[in-house]
Amino acid sequence: MTDLIGPVYFQKLACQDPQTVCARAMCEYNDTDRSYILSVWGDLFKVCPHRSSVEVIRQRHERLYAWFDLFAVHYLLGAVDTEPAGQWVSEKDLPGGATFFRGPHRIPTDLITARFSDDVRGFASLCRQYGGEQLDLADAALAFQVAPRIRAAVLYWQGDEEFAAESRLLFDQSISAHLALDVIYAMAVGICKRLGKSDTCLR
Repeated sequence: MTDLIGPVYFQKLACQDPQTVCARAMCEYNDTDRSYILSVWGDLFKVCPHRSSVEVIRQRHERLYAWFDLFAVHYLLGAVDTEPAGQWVSEKDLPGGATFFRGPHRIPTDLITARFSDDVRGFASLCRQYGGEQLDLADAALAFQVAPRIRAAVLYWQGDEEFAAESRLLFDQSISAHLALDVIYAMAVGICKRLGKSDTCLR
């Protein structure tokens, strides 16, 4: 699961002061095995920079994709002590996002629409199972606390005779203070893959 994470990032994390990291990222530190304990979308992760490992120590849902292992390490490295902006923006509204989030970095929201089609209620129901909080946007929209300082929302529109069903991700505007665009992409892929899984794959 850590194949996506370059060794240099574990090394950088190992060199940082744990007290400072915990204050920035709102996480805990275990002195015994020198690991960080971080909540990621309802599951509890252990990040051990000295062993270059990431593992789940409390699992409420199915195992998160390796994209979230990458996200966890970079969140610990980049989180800053700032409050949410309280404003939802698309990936293309982020600095540099209009250029970055296209082609191979297009967020795969089609995974979500492929699963639900026009089943807006089914979409909303699944999102609530993952801790989604309802927003007054689109035909259905729910917000998730992905990490202590990171919020994302998934919007869904039912299709009609002219337009197919559509899904879109939004982020709290403060996300660019914490994460680089490629890490935001990794998190977004993880969200789309989790919500886009077929029913037969859910535990």
